[in-house]
Amino acid sequence: MSTPLRDIIAGFAPITLEQMSGIKLMNRTDTKFVTTERALCDLLRLARADYYAQDIGGERIARYFTAYFDTVSKDMYIMHQNGHVNRQKVRVRSYVDSHLDFLEVKTKNNHGRTRKKRMAISGFDPLNPPTNLTFHRRDEHTAACCDFLSEHLFVAQPHQLGEQLMNRFSRITLVNRARTERLTIDTALQFHNLLTGRQCDLTGLAIIELKRDGLQPSPILDLLRQLRIKPSGFSKYCMGQALTDPDLKRNRFKERLRRVDKMLKLPQ
Repeated sequence: MSTPLRDIIAGFAPITLEQMSGIKLMNRTDTKFVTTERALCDLLRLARADYYAQDIGGERIARYFTAYFDTVSKDMYIMHQNGHVNRQKVRVRSYVDSHLDFLEVKTKNNHGRTRKKRMAISGFDPLNPPTNLTFHRRDEHTAACCDFLSEHLFVAQPHQLGEQLMNRFSRITLVNRARTERLTIDTALQFHNLLTGRQCDLTGLAIIELKRDGLQPSPILDLLRQLRIKPSGFSKYCMGQALTDPDLKRNRFKERLRRVDKMLKLPQ
């Protein structure tokens, strides 16, 4: 992450994981905004008085790793590309610095609500991740993963899933003073498509996501409007696939891809 961002976020009052324990927002509405790191710096300078920055052991910028799964026919990608309002994603999400790894199913329903279910997994190394993970009943741990997926997944059966895409990024997490919302800010996004071998680096881009239950008042919304940063969908899985697999249909994402390309060409 760039030095200006580090300097700005260091000026925020801290909040610990323990203090954030009541702000899980596992059933929530999400609003995403895509901008440049330069605009993000302007936003954070304005937001400092209204937000805490998550601090883990003195570190406010966390490293994340994600491995995404899909079927051979990429049913989850296609559901999103075709505009299905009921859709799912399956991923392994690693909190690299905290040494925590989870198998997750994210479900978005036709009311715009996002529900996330997850289970802790063991033996996964995000610094040297496996590239051929599948879900078959080989032992007690993999059986537990299959049971978890069978319970929460409606798009496919566990054994039909395979690793498709890897993603790394850095995340800042902010919490408003009323502790009714979380704001995650992702930068330094990198993708590696395991099937095509292609990679994509989106350094210079920032993905802001406002997470709250219902329509709670949000200090950040006025600041985003002030800086003319508008809501914009950005699925890391779908955008990563579209950027690294030229054979995929991408009509739904073309305008977003053009905006990303334009932002990355601006002076940083």
